[in-house]
Amino acid sequence: MTITLGSVLGGFGIAFTIASFLVKSMVHLRTLSIVSNVCFIGYGVTESLLPSLILNGFLLPLNIRRLWEIDRMSKEIARATQTSPVSEWLLPHMKRRTFEAGEELLRKGEVSNLLIYIAGGSVVLPEIGKRLGAGELLGEIGVFAPDHRCTQTVVGETAGELYEMTDEQIYQLYYQNPKLGFYLIRLVTERLLNDLRRSEPAAVSI
Repeated sequence: MTITLGSVLGGFGIAFTIASFLVKSMVHLRTLSIVSNVCFIGYGVTESLLPSLILNGFLLPLNIRRLWEIDRMSKEIARATQTSPVSEWLLPHMKRRTFEAGEELLRKGEVSNLLIYIAGGSVVLPEIGKRLGAGELLGEIGVFAPDHRCTQTVVGETAGELYEMTDEQIYQLYYQNPKLGFYLIRLVTERLLNDLRRSEPAAVSI
């Protein structure tokens, strides 16, 4: 059996493809997939195999783009601190929409899978009589709660715009970069601590 350059490249392509299924990191997975695509393209060229060229010619730029997105997300999260505005790193991955005055965005006790960032306008939380404006993040407790139920009703006080993201999108971003999970945990913890501080004076006065 004669070993040709094409067969060597094809063998490396198979090896790198198998390796990509064995790693846990998305960065490593995409990197191995890119190397595999290059090997299979070389295999297709040397052996004149059009299907291999077409398939891997399509997958190569896709894997390169996914690796670039993961790298960008990693850098954004690495720059994020507890005081960093969420708009600096999370908004590019969220969906924008408008809301009207009186529109109910979240309802206490109902199941919700939305993380909401208020970009403009204001909302009110009727149960506690609190008003929130631009720059506020809402729904994070409900997203991570075991039953996914909202802890407060949120109603538009004025017309405005918001950005939203589902829990599934959050999980996908977390899978790409686990550091996102630690940052969101800090956000939830800070919100819970603030709620606890608000309740302490009321408890003392009673």
